[in-house]
Order: sequence, then C-alpha cells, then structure tokens
Amino acid sequence: MRWLLVLFCLSFTAVSQASALGTYDGKPIEKVLVLKSAHQLQLINDGKPLKTYRISLGKGAKKGPKLIEGDKRTPEGFYWIDWRKTSDRFYLSMHISYPNISDAARARREGVEPGSMIMIHGTPDTEENPEELFHTLDWTDGCIAMRNVDMREVWNLVPDGTMIEIRP
Repeated sequence: MRWLLVLFCLSFTAVSQASALGTYDGKPIEKVLVLKSAHQLQLINDGKPLKTYRISLGKGAKKGPKLIEGDKRTPEGFYWIDWRKTSDRFYLSMHISYPNISDAARARREGVEPGSMIMIHGTPDTEENPEELFHTLDWTDGCIAMRNVDMREVWNLVPDGTMIEIRP
C-alpha cells in the first residue's frame, strides 16, 4: 500500500508541479529530502543533493517517527510543502502536510490524535536566546529547524507544492 502512495505522489509531482519547481545553480529542485539521523535537509535534483543544510529536529527525534500529538517527534514519510508564513518567534515557516493519509489512518485505528502544524522554520534570535544556542540541539516540538540564513535561502528556492521526504 505504501509503494502505491509513493508512486501516486511521485506521479502527481512530475505532472502537476513541473512548472512550479525552484532552481539552484540552474537545476530544478525536484524534492526536499530530510535525513533525520544525519541532521540534514537536502535539495534534490535527479536523485542527487544540490545543497545540504544542517537541521535541528524534535526533542523526541531519536525515538522514531511522530505517532501522536505532543510526542515531540519529527514525522517520517512523504509530504508536501503546502503553505508558508512569517513568524515573530521562528523567523520564516514552511508548513509540511503532516499527517498524510497513512499517518491519519494509523492514528484513527489507534484512537489517537496524530498531531499537526509540523513546519520547517528558522530559529529564535534574541539577546536572551541567540541563534547559536539552538543550532546543534534537537529542541523543537517535532518541527525541522534551520539557521535563519539557511531558512531564508530554502524559503526562496523551494516553492509551495514541492514534495518533502523525511527519512529516519
């Protein structure tokens, strides 16, 4: 069943988002890949990384994928960047379409809330909490955080509708 969902997502991306792809060094960004174990977010073209960024994850990231609201884990699977906003607290934020169909079905079977509002976002940067404090820690409630300079670059390169794959 999962392979069918992946196939659908890849087909949908190829057909409906071809004209909306961002580019880096003249190459289209086909998807965003998050490697949780490596603490990396990669912009992918033709199966190869164009650019790699260091990220911070949810405080419970080492315990596996997000299962329920409040577990402080970062999800794993295939999603979309579906909308964005500026944030006084986290600089810039791009929403990830969590929960997907599989996440929602699992949560329904288990009688739990899957959670929501998973974002790729920047970091606080105030006198009391300078950005450097956050960069090497897993500190979010399940989101993917980046240095603000990196978040600005990703914000400008990755359009809404781009697929994001999050791996363990």
